[in-house]
Amino acid sequence: MSAMVQAQDAGSNEQPETTQQDARRNSELGQGKNIYQIHCALCHGKTGEGYIADNAPALSNQDFLASVSDQFLWRSIANGRPGTPMAAHAERYNGPLKDAEIDLLVTLMRSWQQEESVSIPTGHRSGNVEVGQAEFTEHCAECHGQRGEGVTAVSLNNPEFLASASDGQIRWAILQGRRGTPMVAFRNQLSEQTVDNLVALIRSWQQDIVIRVTKPVHTSPQNVVINPEGSSPKFKLRAGRYVSAEQVDEAMQKGERLIILDARPTSNWDEGRIPGAISAPHHDAASTIDRLPRDGTWIVSYCACPHAYSDKLTDELRRAGFMNTAVLDEGVAWWEKNDYPMEY
Repeated sequence: MSAMVQAQDAGSNEQPETTQQDARRNSELGQGKNIYQIHCALCHGKTGEGYIADNAPALSNQDFLASVSDQFLWRSIANGRPGTPMAAHAERYNGPLKDAEIDLLVTLMRSWQQEESVSIPTGHRSGNVEVGQAEFTEHCAECHGQRGEGVTAVSLNNPEFLASASDGQIRWAILQGRRGTPMVAFRNQLSEQTVDNLVALIRSWQQDIVIRVTKPVHTSPQNVVINPEGSSPKFKLRAGRYVSAEQVDEAMQKGERLIILDARPTSNWDEGRIPGAISAPHHDAASTIDRLPRDGTWIVSYCACPHAYSDKLTDELRRAGFMNTAVLDEGVAWWEKNDYPMEY
């Protein structure tokens, strides 16, 4: 065999570089999809369409993807939006994801982008905060809240959002809107000065970020129960699964026996929880199930949106044979807002 033929044969098993790159990318996208379905789809939708739970924004929206950087996406996943149902997902904040897994999520989201990224202007533009407040009340408060706290749309006053979004990005979102969502484009409705005033107002809400990291108590089966010597509550469930905040609070005040599970990521549990609630992330139901007594004690699960995570956890509990199970109907965000007891 000639040297030339030998060289050809030696190289015949080598894949072209582009094929290897495609295979690697497909593998990354597949991994990203798996992570997304476990941790994101319950609120943001199976393909990022958004508004499935708690008005979670559309991550596959083309206006959104064209105007945000990979860094913005990465930080939003890792740090979350403290004070909202969007948990910090990075391990360093007691979230469920490693940095490499967040990378895969960003790769997946970027694969949804079909339009060219836009160039966001940098630099500062002057605006009047006081005038901006009046204009915000008129045009924005119905969805975003009077102080940007979020009603049916994202919270614009969230410290994490403001730390990661530039003035140009905020301005572009106001002008262009989000096609296919309730966020309309204001480019033909508002003057440039009005938009500058709105951006100045939104930026005035920025505060220092304080993220507190604690470690969850690793409870054993004998001490997950609240009021272990108490009697069993007599809950009346809506649709065979939902229990009202009033009934749960009454049971706790009466010293009745029950278990309360926080189905959110542990980083949310760190921020604040119903007193005695056990961190029981919905994505790791098996670990929770192993810690629970099988003696008929009522188990109430909750999240904030108010049902996505807690419904999933309750389904897993029932499949495992725990029948005295319920979901907190209003969710913990409502519970806290209405001055029911919390633990921080």
